[in-house]
Amino acid sequence: MSEIVTVAWQRYLQQLQAHPLRTKAITSGVLAGCSDAIAQKISGVKRLQLRRMFLLMLYGFVYSGPFGHSLHKFMEWLFKGKKGKDTVAKKVLLEQLTASPWNNMLFMTYYGLVLEGRSFSLVRRKIRKDYPSVQMTSWKFWPIVGWINYQYMPLQLRVLFHSFIASCWYVLLTHLISGYHRMITFLLFDNVLSIS
Repeated sequence: MSEIVTVAWQRYLQQLQAHPLRTKAITSGVLAGCSDAIAQKISGVKRLQLRRMFLLMLYGFVYSGPFGHSLHKFMEWLFKGKKGKDTVAKKVLLEQLTASPWNNMLFMTYYGLVLEGRSFSLVRRKIRKDYPSVQMTSWKFWPIVGWINYQYMPLQLRVLFHSFIASCWYVLLTHLISGYHRMITFLLFDNVLSIS
C-alpha cells in the first residue's frame, strides 16, 4: 500500500512541476467537491445533491486553485529573497487583510446565488447580517494556517496545503452560513487547538 501512495505522490509532484496551474486547479476542485459531500452528510442529507457538489467543485477549479496559484506567486515576487519570521508575518498579515475578506465575500455570494439559488437582494441581506461573524471567525483560524503554510511549506505545495485546509473550512463555512453557529464555534476552536 505504501508503494502505491509513494508512486501516486511522485506522479502528482511530476504533474505539479509540469502543469502547476492545471494541477492546482484540479486539486482545489476535487477537494472542494469532497468537502461539500462531507458537509451534506454531516447535515443529515440522505442522498447527495450532485449538482451542488459539482458547483462547489467548479468554484474550486475555476477560482480557488488559480487564485491560490497567483497569490503565492505574487507573494514570492513581492518578498523575493526575504526570509525569516518577520517576512512570514508580513505575508500572513497581507493575505489576511486583502485575500481573506475578498475570498469570504466571494464564497458567500457564490454560495447564496449559485448553490442556493437565492435572489441577489436576499444574498446581499444575508451577507450584511453574517459577513462580520464569518470574517471574524476566519481571522481566528486562517492566520495560523497561513503561518504554517509560509513558514514550512515549499512554494509548489502551498496551494495543496491551503486547498486541503480550505476543504475543511468550506465544511465549517457552509454550516456557519446555514446558521449552525454553536457547532462551528466548537469545531473551529477544536481545529485551531489541534493545528497549534
